[in-house]
Amino acid sequence: MRKLFSKQMKEVSFIRQNIEKWKSLEKIADHASTHHPGELADAYTEITTDLSFSRAHYPASRITIYLNNLASALHNQLYKNKKEKYSRFITFWTHEIPDVMYRSQRELLYSFLIFTLSALIGVLSATNDDSFVRLILGNGYVDMTLKNIENGDPMAVYGSSTEFPMFLQIVFNNIGVSFRAFAMGILTGFGTGFILFYNGVMVGTFQTFFFQHGTGWESALAIWLHGTFEISAVIIAGAAGFALGNGWLFPGTYSRRYAFLQGAKRGLKIVTGLIPVFIVAGFIESYLTRHTEYPVFIRLLIISGSLLYVIYYYIILPQLKHNGKSKAKN
Repeated sequence: MRKLFSKQMKEVSFIRQNIEKWKSLEKIADHASTHHPGELADAYTEITTDLSFSRAHYPASRITIYLNNLASALHNQLYKNKKEKYSRFITFWTHEIPDVMYRSQRELLYSFLIFTLSALIGVLSATNDDSFVRLILGNGYVDMTLKNIENGDPMAVYGSSTEFPMFLQIVFNNIGVSFRAFAMGILTGFGTGFILFYNGVMVGTFQTFFFQHGTGWESALAIWLHGTFEISAVIIAGAAGFALGNGWLFPGTYSRRYAFLQGAKRGLKIVTGLIPVFIVAGFIESYLTRHTEYPVFIRLLIISGSLLYVIYYYIILPQLKHNGKSKAKN
């Protein structure tokens, strides 16, 4: 009798923990036409995982029958949907990235706060300790830049290489940084946090160094011309790393392995979606940043346009699409 009672209490707990999620999956099945294939596939994976658990522990329960019916409905909608003509390339950018960014808002906030705090630490450290700049940026770079400042061209480093080789080097380096920020999430997020911290301190130190030598405004116009995209992408890649780490640390009602794989899938979508951003940032840095003679208005227009794009595509659009789906369901 005691075992039976214990089993019933565990079943009640299982239902309470997941009932809201099942209701949302029901809505997805009922309004499949408003969802792209990736969402249907994720919903089907989630419900089959719960169904497997229920079959193993409560084979004769009505909840198992309910989950089986829901899984069948999602299966039918998924494979019906697969027969339709979809351009996965288009839906990846128009649906999947906004969707995954909406589900990663918390991780994006954490990433932004860590990077911003780190940049402030870099600013304060460089302001109060003259040796800190050399510690972070290296003696070679500092001496070269001081010489460029003396020669009246503080941004000469951006014109020291030919455009196309520089473009390739920058793009591959930035993509590598983003994937490392994501992959370091496997260390429960601490690895990702370290990469964000290091890059934040470096940016804060770098910018402070130029202000200390009277070239802050000119350096900001040049650096943030490409840096708006570049730094934003690093922060977003940090969100991908935290998504991976959270799946490992906080599996919820899922197995740790399943939650980890879901976090990895979400994070991989985010960093893959950043590749065009890094390409554009690399192009700007290689072909435009070197032209410090361009009018201030043009450079400010590029910086503000880049910032508006990042805010809209990665923050506002995901919210708009989510709200639109909610209205469609209701």
